[in-house]
Amino acid sequence: MANRPTLNGRDVWLALLALLGAWQTAALLAQRAILPAPIVVLPVLARELPRELGLHLCVSAYRVLTSIALAIALAAPLGLLLGQSRRLNRLVAPALYVLYPIPKVVLAPIVLLLLGVGDLAKIALITLILFFQVLVLVRDAAAAIRPELLLSVRSLGAGRRALFRFVYLPAGIPAVLTAVRQSIGTAMAVLYVAESFATNYGLGYYIYLQGSTLIDYPRMYAGVLAMALLGLGLYFGVDALERRLCPET
Repeated sequence: MANRPTLNGRDVWLALLALLGAWQTAALLAQRAILPAPIVVLPVLARELPRELGLHLCVSAYRVLTSIALAIALAAPLGLLLGQSRRLNRLVAPALYVLYPIPKVVLAPIVLLLLGVGDLAKIALITLILFFQVLVLVRDAAAAIRPELLLSVRSLGAGRRALFRFVYLPAGIPAVLTAVRQSIGTAMAVLYVAESFATNYGLGYYIYLQGSTLIDYPRMYAGVLAMALLGLGLYFGVDALERRLCPET
């Protein structure tokens, strides 16, 4: 796995301060209620997180984390299997070629009609997005393993189980983490769409309620920040797992 560039904490904080500064400047220039300044929104975020907003954040986090776990459990083994078997991959590849480019968010109305408006539909939507990302990247990582490496391991008497454990699985873990990292932004967008109607809990519901029904823009922006924090937390969590499971050599 190629080493990815890493950022230290100071760089992240500087970028965050720059974004807050740009937001503050835009709010001062606009002078509109629809764009409150961060000095107005941040106290609202701090006040609401231990209360109602915190509940919605926990519900959204549960849905996203469950979806990630399901997508990995379903797609990673299948991707490894396709990467090991050229014959099976030739059978499945045409369907993947057709389905992979389709933006899965357009399936939201169909999934909601089939599965209802509860947690199952929302989790299924996000799982669907992550599934194809994980499947394709894990398959490609397994298929890209050098033949001489496989021959050398087989020469030591390794069977299929040993090859899976010591060759294919280590090659698949970085692909899984990369797929999850690449899909977090899309997953959060779909989460917002799925939670913005026909539900009473979740950050999408909270943002829509505050902005479109109650016209409370500071609380709406606090919900947007909470969703951004959830996405960042997931992203940094994947980075931490990568450093632990895939140390640089």
